[in-house]
Amino acid sequence: MTEWNASRIPDQGGRVAVVTGANSGLGLVTATELARHGARVVLAVRDTAAGERAAASIRGSVPGADLDVRELDLASLSSVRTFAKELTTDFPVVDLLVNNAGVVHLGPARTTSDGFELHLGTNMLGHFALTGLVLDALERAEAARVVALSSITHKNAHLDFDDLMSRHDYDAGRAYGRSKLATTAFGLELDRRLRAAGSPVVGVLAHPGLSNTNLTPRAWQDNGAVGRALGRAFLLLTQPVERGALPQLHAATAPGVRGGQFFGPANLRETRGPVTEVRPSAEAADPAVGRRLWSAAERLTDVAYL
Repeated sequence: MTEWNASRIPDQGGRVAVVTGANSGLGLVTATELARHGARVVLAVRDTAAGERAAASIRGSVPGADLDVRELDLASLSSVRTFAKELTTDFPVVDLLVNNAGVVHLGPARTTSDGFELHLGTNMLGHFALTGLVLDALERAEAARVVALSSITHKNAHLDFDDLMSRHDYDAGRAYGRSKLATTAFGLELDRRLRAAGSPVVGVLAHPGLSNTNLTPRAWQDNGAVGRALGRAFLLLTQPVERGALPQLHAATAPGVRGGQFFGPANLRETRGPVTEVRPSAEAADPAVGRRLWSAAERLTDVAYL
């Protein structure tokens, strides 16, 4: 069977796609390919100047691309609410939400504007709130999807519900892994709740393996010369970002994708290679964990749905 690639994305004409973190890395590739195949793409970005540069780049390779750059800071629930309100006013029907944006911070502990640990607050809680606030617009679409972006780091992580904000014995790498475990558990619980509610929206997941994005090398810069050397070494293990984006593009567009499916690279312990269906960790897939995390997210964000 022919390996799946971006040329196999079906026509996206008439569809509205929202991609968070679309100004660089996996998000930029995802936005570019969706635009190439006819979607109207909302680039949801923290820095709108960077977003406009990304839009210009996309138009350079996709003449006539239909793009809309909007400010969204997932580390601020106020920003998430403003973005969602304006988005759903202008786009009452949204066909695709790709929860792609993420942060990797390898320095001392930092918090969001709402006091959440930076990784959990940005990577999971911000997207939890965003998804709930735009769900009505997604449910008006004929075949909407929500894609949660996981990471292979989730498989070695464990959620401590007594210390979700990692305030005790903070470790940056562990906090990032926990945020991605939370993101994965959220994606799977979202699928369970969408199905139980009889919603037409499909919740799916993807991870990029080890991909050459700007996130990790940039994070290593905070750790001096040794960190920069480790960042350069890390790049030798990665696959191109264009390949890393394929699992999420497949999750977002491939015909026949079912709710709860999880896509990632096929080779070398899911670090690289062609797109295949992969398995989440046992903790991520545990419905009890999903329910408990969902309840905590509702309480922390004050966004309740499903």
